[in-house]
Amino acid sequence: MIEPSLQQAPPPARSKPARRVSSRPRDKRSPFLVLADYEQRSLAHVAGLPEQLDAPGLWRGVAYRVGSHRLASGFDEVVEIMPLPLVSHVPGSLPWMLGVANVRGTLLPVVDLKQFLEGERTVLHESQRVLVVRQPGGDVAVTIDELYGQRSFVDGQGIDVESVSEGRYAYFIDRAYRINEQDWGVFSLDRLARTPEFRQAAA
Repeated sequence: MIEPSLQQAPPPARSKPARRVSSRPRDKRSPFLVLADYEQRSLAHVAGLPEQLDAPGLWRGVAYRVGSHRLASGFDEVVEIMPLPLVSHVPGSLPWMLGVANVRGTLLPVVDLKQFLEGERTVLHESQRVLVVRQPGGDVAVTIDELYGQRSFVDGQGIDVESVSEGRYAYFIDRAYRINEQDWGVFSLDRLARTPEFRQAAA
């Protein structure tokens, strides 16, 4: 029998470290805009960039293709970039209104942007992407044929806007640039979302 005086006392209970609560406010922007902001801030500290951040009239945006048109739109006009969601057709809708999709519990109208602008249906494919655009009353998704990522333009690369704005594109493009023999039009998604015809089908 072990004497009580020789019994080993149980080790003291180790207290769990207090959980630290961050005092930083939660960023309510979309993941896309947060990443774009991070990239812009990191680029500001990189020396010798081909595209000088202090160049006159610097403009940066999301670049993509619709049909044969290379376009770019401002970061503040794009809520999210995502794969084409599963779309349910809406009976009686206009041909360029593909339907509605349930995205994280929210019904999102999906529009064939090429068909709206050119009257020609987009050939959908597995890697199809859509741009989610803010509009009064709720977001709307528009299809694009190809996503290029971010592009930067400066005033010295500006060209005549008529070279990229034909037909219905002319109403939404008021600036154009040329880089490496490729012409780019700055496409206003905000103006698109406020166009009465577009809103009637996408609301």
